Amino acid sequence: MDYRGLEGAAVVGGVSAVGAGLVSIGIPKDSVLKYEVALKTDKYLLVVHGTEDAVDNAKNIIAGTEHSSYTVHGERVLA
Repeated sequence: MDYRGLEGAAVVGGVSAVGAGLVSIGIPKDSVLKYEVALKTDKYLLVVHGTEDAVDNAKNIIAGTEHSSYTVHGERVLA
């Protein structure tokens, strides 16, 4: 998928439509701005949303890749 079209994306409250979607799921706006810059410079963004086990599994999968960083946002919620 080619994300170079983000330059022309609708801007909502200082962030693109992609950024607005990230904010709507609880990603802090300062992080969203950093992610938008990464996308605009041909980087990838992987968002994992799920249980603690699912997030841990995703961390294990990407551990063997060349990635620059990862950040966990949100609070632990006991169901």
